[in-house]
Amino acid sequence: MTNTQPFLTDVNKLREQARKSIENGAVTPAYKADVKQTIDILQTVLATEIVCVLRYTMNAITATGMSSDSIKDEFEEHAGEEQEHMRQVAERITQLGGSPNFNPEGLAMRSASQYVATDNLVEMIRENLIAERIACDHYRELIRFFADNDPTTRVMMEHILTNEEEHANDMLDLLGAHREMPPLRAGK
Repeated sequence: MTNTQPFLTDVNKLREQARKSIENGAVTPAYKADVKQTIDILQTVLATEIVCVLRYTMNAITATGMSSDSIKDEFEEHAGEEQEHMRQVAERITQLGGSPNFNPEGLAMRSASQYVATDNLVEMIRENLIAERIACDHYRELIRFFADNDPTTRVMMEHILTNEEEHANDMLDLLGAHREMPPLRAGK
């Protein structure tokens, strides 16, 4: 398979192109994706990450029961990592000339994952696992979508996906550990 795209070896031509439309920042003529569509997609990713930050933070604060301290620590760690994803996505939106949407109004509608509140520790773990699975599938789809049209966004999403898969595995391990625990008997 041969590449039909010309390779720019002429430094003068590269310099000339770089001087054109400098107000577009990182979006050069070589950028092949639809910028508006990419920003719109990243707004949903941003909302998803914000919802995950909120859910993990609430879980870290409200988790109670046997071994809840270690689970609280896990929830807190995940909240911090989701916050880092949120920042990365917001920064990418800005690089593309957009404005990240942090408005809480409509946040749940923009997010792929849901915010499910519960005071049951096992249900918290289950809901976090479900949210991570949603993020994994959604982000895999986006990685395929961006492909070579926006390699920077694709690589960012690949990095985030790697972390989301780790989170899903962590939640599955926690869920398994709590399913194996014998139920408490009244009076003991």
